[in-house]
Amino acid sequence: MHFEKIEQLTSGQLSDLHRMYQEEWWTKGRKLEDVRRMVQHSNVIVGFCDAESKRLVAFARVLTDYVYKALVLDVIVVAESRGRGLARALMDTVVAHPSLASVRHFELYCRPELMPLYHKWGFSDEVGDLRFMRRVAPGAGQPGVDQSAVDSGG
Repeated sequence: MHFEKIEQLTSGQLSDLHRMYQEEWWTKGRKLEDVRRMVQHSNVIVGFCDAESKRLVAFARVLTDYVYKALVLDVIVVAESRGRGLARALMDTVVAHPSLASVRHFELYCRPELMPLYHKWGFSDEVGDLRFMRRVAPGAGQPGVDQSAVDSGG
């Protein structure tokens, strides 16, 4: 299988992305219309599709001010295409992206087992006294949490 780099998604590839999200604990339950809006409002998107079918198999996005910060989000590879270097290709493309050339700090968050992958591009968890914080909008729930149990106090 050969892959082609893309920086815009077709309608079909947007549906592919939505399906990919449904397979991951951290993105399960995202609605197609919300994914469409998310992609429209991301500053940089990078993906890889099957060169023949044009089916999306890998994706990442970046929110940035193009000067100080670039937050890399949603690095995802469809399960059957893992182990083929696509996560590496996504990250290589993101950090070398021409529109991000002057960004001082690339940031991301990931699970501990993925830290060695991101170390390859110079990411570090040595951030001094900084701590990651999150505010969950009322009614939004949290990925991987059964919201009905939370709502019922269980």
